[in-house]
Amino acid sequence: MKPFHITKGSVRQLLCTAVALAAAATVQAQETDTLKKIKDTGVISLGYRESSIPFSYTNGREVMGYSHEIMLAIVDKVKSQLQLPNLQMKLTPITSQNRITLMQNGTIDLECGSTTNNLERQKQVAFSNSIFVYGIRMLVRKDSGIKDFPDLKGKNVVTTAGTTGERLLVKMNGEKGTQMNLISTKDHGQSYLTLETGRAVAFVMDEPLLYGERTKARNAEDFIVTGTPLQTENYACMLRKDDPAFKKLADDVIADMMKSGKAEQLYTKWFLKPIPPRNINMNYPMQAEMKELFANPNDKAFQ
Repeated sequence: MKPFHITKGSVRQLLCTAVALAAAATVQAQETDTLKKIKDTGVISLGYRESSIPFSYTNGREVMGYSHEIMLAIVDKVKSQLQLPNLQMKLTPITSQNRITLMQNGTIDLECGSTTNNLERQKQVAFSNSIFVYGIRMLVRKDSGIKDFPDLKGKNVVTTAGTTGERLLVKMNGEKGTQMNLISTKDHGQSYLTLETGRAVAFVMDEPLLYGERTKARNAEDFIVTGTPLQTENYACMLRKDDPAFKKLADDVIADMMKSGKAEQLYTKWFLKPIPPRNINMNYPMQAEMKELFANPNDKAFQ
C-alpha cells in the first residue's frame, strides 16, 4: 500500500470544502428559520383558501373558518413568544395548485386550510399536528340514482385540480376502466358550480368540503354526500421543511387546543351551527376518527 501524503494543497482544499459546507448549512438554517424571519420583519405571511368552506374561505371582506381560527391561535403564540404584540399579518390567497410552491419560495410562512398531509408532500414541505380527519367521497343530486363510485362509469365527474381526489379518479380510470370524463377546476367553488349546473353528475372531494359546498345550494336537501370513502386522510397546517422550532410552536398550540376542549368548541361552531355567509348549518357530526385525534394529537400521515 502506498503511503498517503498530506500536502499543503490538499489541506487547503479540505479547509475550503469545510468552510463551504458550513456556509451552506448556515444559509439553509437562515432560510428555514421562520421565527427569525418574522422577528426581523415584524410580519407573518399567511396563506388562505378563498372557498374551502368551512375551513378557510372569504365572504369578500374577511377570511374565516375552522382552520383559519387555528392559524390565528398559532399567530397569537408567535406574538407572545417573540414579544411582538403589533405583529402584522400578510394574507395571501392560495390554490391547490400553487400552495406548496408559495411555501417553498418564502411567499407564505404558514398555511392552515384544507391541505392534506401525506408522505409525498412531506418531501417538499412540513406539516403540523393534524387538525382534521376525513374520507374522500362525492356530492350528487339526491335524485341522480348514484350511490357509489361504480355508478360513475362513463359519466362526467368534476373535482378540483391538484387534489388527492383528482389523483384517485385518474387512478380509477387507469386501473378499473371506469371511463369517467374527468373535469378539473381551479377551486372547490367552480367544481360545485359544475355539478349544480348539470355539467357533471358528481363532485368528488374531501367529505367535509362537500358538506361545505352543499350549503351554497338553494335547497341543500337536493344534494347528498355518498359513496364508500376512497381514502382516509388528514388536514394539517403547512410549514417549511427543516424548521423544528416553528413546527414545535404550531404543534404545541394545536395539541393544547385539542386537549383543552377549544378545538371541539371550534368544531361545534363551524360544523354544527349556522355559518356565514348564508347562515346554513352543515350538520356534519363529529366522526370517531376526529374524537380520537382530539384525545391523542399527532402529526402522522395516513398515506
